[in-house]
Amino acid sequence: MNRPGGTSSRAVAASPLGPLAVEVDAAGRLVRIELGVRASRPMMQPRAAGPCAPVLEQLGEYFAGRRRSFDLELAMHGTAFQLATWRALQAIPWGTTLSYAQVARAVGSPRAMRAVGGANGANPLPIVVPCHRVVAADGTLGGYSGGLANKRWLLAHEGAAVRD
Repeated sequence: MNRPGGTSSRAVAASPLGPLAVEVDAAGRLVRIELGVRASRPMMQPRAAGPCAPVLEQLGEYFAGRRRSFDLELAMHGTAFQLATWRALQAIPWGTTLSYAQVARAVGSPRAMRAVGGANGANPLPIVVPCHRVVAADGTLGGYSGGLANKRWLLAHEGAAVRD
């Protein structure tokens, strides 16, 4: 896939959430993860995915329960607030949830709960940047751009307690 500023690579793989696509830039940095993609391209195993192989391998380890954090170089682009929010999300440990208000306080904008929700919705790297770990103040799921069933699955996979 060609993009301005270089060539990126894309691979589609099977996951417990259905097909997902990963994209890395020419430097091998993770640019995007898409959940629920249509598998118009053949599914790839990590070893056959070329530059995307390290990402698929780590995601596979995560889904198998053998990885709780990711060691990938990320290429995230967004507003200053989005980038701060995404950094805060990366600090939420496996199996833990925070409310939108707690994340807003963590980024220094205690009244910006809706903006945190907007940044979560714009997160180009779900799972790796764990926006699924942000829930409503009452412990219910809240929203998730990847679908509430996927958010519920991810949180259950990590052993996080949530209310329905």
